[in-house]
Amino acid sequence: MERPKICLTLTGTTIKENLDTLEKYRDKIDMAELRVDYLNTDERLYVRRFPSLAGIPCILTIRRQIDGGKFVEGEAARTVLFARALSFADEDKSQNFAYVDFEEDFHIPSLEDATLAFDTKVIRSFHDMHNPVSDVIGKLKQMTTSGFEIPKIAFMPHSLDDVTNLFKEASKLRDNNHILLAMGPMGIPSRILGNKLKNFLTYTSSPESIANTANIAHLDAVKLNEIYRIKSINENTKIFGITGWPLSGTSSPELHNTGYNRHDMNSVYIPFPAENFEQAMNFAETVGVQGFSITVPHKEAVLEKASFISPEVLDIGASNTMVLDEGKWSCYNTDADGFARSLFEFTELKNLKHKKVAIIGAGGAAKAIAYAVHKAGAKACVFNRTLGKAKALAEKYDFEYGPLSPEAGKLLRKYSDIIIQTTSKGMHCKESANAENDPIYFYEFSGKEVLFDIVYMPEVTPVMARAKAAGCHVCNGYYMLRYQGYKQFELFTGDEY
Repeated sequence: MERPKICLTLTGTTIKENLDTLEKYRDKIDMAELRVDYLNTDERLYVRRFPSLAGIPCILTIRRQIDGGKFVEGEAARTVLFARALSFADEDKSQNFAYVDFEEDFHIPSLEDATLAFDTKVIRSFHDMHNPVSDVIGKLKQMTTSGFEIPKIAFMPHSLDDVTNLFKEASKLRDNNHILLAMGPMGIPSRILGNKLKNFLTYTSSPESIANTANIAHLDAVKLNEIYRIKSINENTKIFGITGWPLSGTSSPELHNTGYNRHDMNSVYIPFPAENFEQAMNFAETVGVQGFSITVPHKEAVLEKASFISPEVLDIGASNTMVLDEGKWSCYNTDADGFARSLFEFTELKNLKHKKVAIIGAGGAAKAIAYAVHKAGAKACVFNRTLGKAKALAEKYDFEYGPLSPEAGKLLRKYSDIIIQTTSKGMHCKESANAENDPIYFYEFSGKEVLFDIVYMPEVTPVMARAKAAGCHVCNGYYMLRYQGYKQFELFTGDEY
């Protein structure tokens, strides 16, 4: 089956701006969609010229506000714009719009007659910007009025289950004369794995204009081609990925997909955000995921779904890696190994003997780090807002424990040779340190501490900035991410990164 075409959505305010964008990314796409609703009013007069200037198949779209567009002038004005853009068809079809997007409820006989006369195909679209579509097959049948039209359904999922259902419904379809898309971050798999949905096309935007489509989560053309290698995805491509919630800003797809490209593997690694682990498993089994990384908050829930649990996972009590082996799921933990390797490189230590270490947090990542700290020979103390969780983790390794609050200041000072921050606080935060983004806001650094924050976005977190200003040596979780990812890559593929 032919792969989905890659369509660049052009949302510039002038024809020239759109043509310049098209030229810049021409080698990464197959066709372009001119979003007339984004054009300045005076620029709309020149839309008819666009296909001949573009030199590739073009879609004419004038999207109403109710369907996620910017056109607000009413249907009469929109009809006139469509008519002007489709008029005076040329015998050379490359001079005309190859496709026009009409919504499901937009039926103007004169325009539809013109598309037939000019050999312009109609994409008959339905958008729900707020809710999912569950009966996809039924909706397609309802929308398909002739073999000359390409039905398009785009909806906003409420959960990953809605995306999983889209893939289940698409598996019943035989042809690829349709476009099925789930919007928003949860819908990203539908944009990358369009071949599994038997899609006619998938949409992308330029990196410069990606903010215009942020609400529906387009992937930019560079990322779609260079990270996800969408043009090489086929029915034999092995699928891997990462799940967690909310899973914003992960760099794991870049790490793993770069490895597949380096080894010339027919594999792709995708994000699939899931609020609960049951949703992630349903998606993985429906789509055919062969292995995936697990991040917060699912690192403990994974143990209930695995047929095989590795010895280190049994000891740690948390997993960050699932691998499908002969139809059964096995779980592993590469966090501990990745953390230890990056910490020792940063500190230039060989072990942690005679060191007093503070572990901030008691979640899945903290469990792996406590395991590694114990193996390295340190004395440690676990600090957590829920004291019971700190106690449970600490007693496992004969560590001390304490609350993550101002009254623990003296105890934290006692275990301040190396402070390891394992919570998500400070992630994507560039503000100054405060009680909301700095888990140890109450602690005053002396300048002698070593601070290791497992967060890697931003490069310098609020607590790191505060510690660095006091003269401390600080390190983020970038290399921990890479080293644990290298180990995952080996588990997924059998090859070293």
